[in-house]
Amino acid sequence: MNAPVNGSEWAFAQFIALERQARQADSVERLAFAMVNDGQALFAFRHAALLIAGKVRALTGVSVVEPNAPFVAFIERACVELQRQGLLDAPAAVDAERLSEQTRVDQRELSLAQAFWLPLRDRQGVLFGGLWLAREQPWGAAEQALLGALGDAYGHAWSALQPRLPLRLRWPRRRIALAIGAAALLLLLPLRQSVLAPAEVVPSGGLVIAAPLDGVIAQVVVRPNQTVKRGDLLVRFDATTLKAQADVAERALAVAEAELKANSQRAFQDAESAARLDLLAARVEQKRAERDYARDLLARSEVHAEQDGVAVFADAERWTGKPVRTGERLMEIADPRSAELRIELPAGNVMHLESGAEVALFLDNQPLTSLPAHLQRIGYEAEAVPSGGLAYRLVAGFDEAAPRIGLRGTAKLYGARAPLGYYLLRRPLTALRQTLGL
Repeated sequence: MNAPVNGSEWAFAQFIALERQARQADSVERLAFAMVNDGQALFAFRHAALLIAGKVRALTGVSVVEPNAPFVAFIERACVELQRQGLLDAPAAVDAERLSEQTRVDQRELSLAQAFWLPLRDRQGVLFGGLWLAREQPWGAAEQALLGALGDAYGHAWSALQPRLPLRLRWPRRRIALAIGAAALLLLLPLRQSVLAPAEVVPSGGLVIAAPLDGVIAQVVVRPNQTVKRGDLLVRFDATTLKAQADVAERALAVAEAELKANSQRAFQDAESAARLDLLAARVEQKRAERDYARDLLARSEVHAEQDGVAVFADAERWTGKPVRTGERLMEIADPRSAELRIELPAGNVMHLESGAEVALFLDNQPLTSLPAHLQRIGYEAEAVPSGGLAYRLVAGFDEAAPRIGLRGTAKLYGARAPLGYYLLRRPLTALRQTLGL
């Protein structure tokens, strides 16, 4: 164990050497190592701990500081207790009586009885850290004076290597408390909730044109967004098979009628022919029904408009030559002056929305202007959408003249007011709950 300082000239030479080493350090890591190790010869301390912003950055004889080590926890807790009492502003021996009972027990088990606190300040005099030095012997007045001067040199060297201090060290406690209070009040500021969702202008009250039969579409006569009148031809199905079936049914009916006529003429002389009349009459009715059904299918091969409007569908070439099933949607006949907004709200972005909620539509071709609308209907359950995932279908009505049917954009839906903190943390909290099951 090294002896305390006992020679003024030697002590002064050692002090100058320590200052020189501190000023020659080219990184905070080397400076921290010098602070906790190089002064042992002069001050005979057993161990030293460097604290920056309340956290231990370096220890005597330790290359890597373990944040959860018992000794590190003891040093940090002791400094917090002394700071609350205002005992860290000036270099002084640590009075163990000022520490809590548990901290005194830890000091006896982990450190030494004689501890000295050496504060470190920047060029403006702001405290940003300090050195905890511990040994068996009490600290003399001469040693304390040398330590105070050495602390000034260490603080100057640290500030030169790391000129910007942490925010909590640059700001006084009162200013930090005011900033935290202002942030808390800001998080309580009521803010109107909103959510964005893809939207499309669709017909309102349009007539859906569905496939009347199973078959192959031969031709789509109209074009997308073409104006049509009631009775205009829209779609023509391939009628080759239907014509053949109608012709066969017609001939089968003629055969059945001829057979019934022949048996009717023989019925006066032949009892067997008379007995078959009812059967043959029923067969004629069956063939007539088959003929009528074949004609009806042939008539359905041409689909006509049932009202005036605009043909709303994507592409005529898409349907040409395509086999379809009965009831499959082909197009829609809609009034171009009557349109509504269909919104697909992703299930992950759902928030509480009331009927009549305000909606702003930003069309893709007019991203700088918005069209006002109000929510009319909200889907009961989420459905799969072509873009992938689940979404709720919402319908909104325009307050002004509706844009052209088929235009797409982004709808912004407005909900009730909520604190800013809830608005910012709503989605992270939802994701956390879904992940952790809270």
